[in-house]
Amino acid sequence: MHTPMRMCIACRQMKPKGELIKIVKNENGAELDEKQKKFGRGAYICKNAECIENTKKRRAIARHFKMPVDEKIYNEISEAAKDE
Repeated sequence: MHTPMRMCIACRQMKPKGELIKIVKNENGAELDEKQKKFGRGAYICKNAECIENTKKRRAIARHFKMPVDEKIYNEISEAAKDE
């Protein structure tokens, strides 16, 4: 079976979609998509602390979606990575 590959916006490495955290841009702004089923433009981040920190430091989500992003999204990403 084919495994979809996605690129991490922090380290730019291609990884299987299931190994990444998905953030979606929709009418509510940017939000975490834990089940990876929500509709909208997506961004993917590795679950390791280094990629999450680089994303936060460089404000990569805001740049990827070309819109201001609330700081709480970075905290949600950190919590989601810890849960895994």
